[in-house]
Amino acid sequence: MDLALTGRRALVTGGSKGIGLAVAEELAAEGADVAICARTASEVEAAAERLRRSGRTVHVQVADVTDAAQISDLLQHTVDALGGLDILVNNAGAAHPGNFESLSDEDWQDDLDVKLFSHVRCTRAALPHLRASAAARVININSVYARYPDPNFFATTVIRAACLNLSKALAREFAPDCILVNSVNIGFVVTPQWENIRRRRAPDSSADEFFAALAKDEVPLGRFGNVDEVSGIVTFLASDRASYLTGTSIDVAGGMGKYV
Repeated sequence: MDLALTGRRALVTGGSKGIGLAVAEELAAEGADVAICARTASEVEAAAERLRRSGRTVHVQVADVTDAAQISDLLQHTVDALGGLDILVNNAGAAHPGNFESLSDEDWQDDLDVKLFSHVRCTRAALPHLRASAAARVININSVYARYPDPNFFATTVIRAACLNLSKALAREFAPDCILVNSVNIGFVVTPQWENIRRRRAPDSSADEFFAALAKDEVPLGRFGNVDEVSGIVTFLASDRASYLTGTSIDVAGGMGKYV
């Protein structure tokens, strides 16, 4: 299927590894020019080497999306390098697992900045460029915990609910500008973050054993997802085949989430 993404220009935040890198690679494979950012220079450069194999224009930049000034600089350099912007994928994120009593004010603020406010600030900075696009897309990577409260991920579940409402409100406000805004809500997906958790919690277990045990009670399909199972739906939402989708919330979670 030709998704008609050749020549489109995309920015993926948190694009140096995991889901972000998979999204950037798939967009590039479909013909898009891509920009990525992350906080670690060595990881950004390693990702750049992979992305440039696609033959597309690639811009990489070390940037912290919790810093408004760095976001502004990132958007300007991205637009200069790619010649504009059609697709923004707000993917950067981290988490402070813990229940209500264990989380400090600093934990809450860190989660707010890297989740909710990064979406707000990146979208705000991208808006003038998206308005100039003939096929503008904002795709926010979110979590099933946005609609599935879990006290073990207390800050995540509260802040991701706000992110979900942000996506819907943005979709309604900017529909007259033909800027489509959608949310992709992930469940358990194999990423470097989860591999780090395995090393700490169960160093004697294989990755397959650890992930299967976690998925057993929460995921009807009984397994963790892979990053390409997320990047596929993101790339579809970026394409012309999704031109009548805005304000949607799509779970990529193997059935995880006890809600309708």
